[in-house]
Amino acid sequence: MVVDKGESEITIEIVNLPATSARRSHIGEGGEVTTAATGGKLLGCIAVSFCLLCILQASLNICLRLALSSPPDIDCNCKNLTDERDNLRRINLDIEERYKILTEERDKLRIVLNDSANYSQQGWMYFSGSFYYISSITKTWQESRDDCLQRGADLMIINSKEEQSFTRQLKDNLWIGLTDTETDGTWKWVDGTPLDTSYWMDGEPNNYEQKEEDCGEVRLHAEENNWNDSPCNLKKLWICEKKLLV
Repeated sequence: MVVDKGESEITIEIVNLPATSARRSHIGEGGEVTTAATGGKLLGCIAVSFCLLCILQASLNICLRLALSSPPDIDCNCKNLTDERDNLRRINLDIEERYKILTEERDKLRIVLNDSANYSQQGWMYFSGSFYYISSITKTWQESRDDCLQRGADLMIINSKEEQSFTRQLKDNLWIGLTDTETDGTWKWVDGTPLDTSYWMDGEPNNYEQKEEDCGEVRLHAEENNWNDSPCNLKKLWICEKKLLV
């Protein structure tokens, strides 16, 4: 900074600013002040901008601290809301699962009803997940099975007490899907599964009078245990079973 003293005026010059930003002030005889350049305005703008930046930075710091360190009551409310949200989600998932199960059961029931109507017209009966057909004519065991296979079924397999009780409501002397033709004395169902629970009549199976009795039948419906082994070439009524696939 250079100070020049004259008889009637003092001139102050800021020499560190760029030439385009220099500011000159003249104090005249009457005491008036005149500006020779606009550098002071630019410095003022820079100073104001810097202050605004400082204020903005301080505001951001305050907001960040508030976000990271909420008061205890706010944290508590947020936790309660989170717990309620999670509980509602669990309830919603449970409702969706129940709805899915009910929808599947409804669809299965529709299939059963539709198939029941179709099979009933063809003389089939429905019981516990299967349809059953009783013949009106007699055939050998193998011929009977062939007839069932042509109908998309097979000779009846009895694998529960309820199903055994169901047969007692039907006709006497019906071929069922039980045989020991592969290995004498080893009884199997037509699907290849071994005989587990049986309902043989007293003394059966026995190959009566040394006959080859390799095929099973249900006989007296009044008896709970009503199975009998019989020669496969005899002609009898038969019962087919078609499991409902759902």
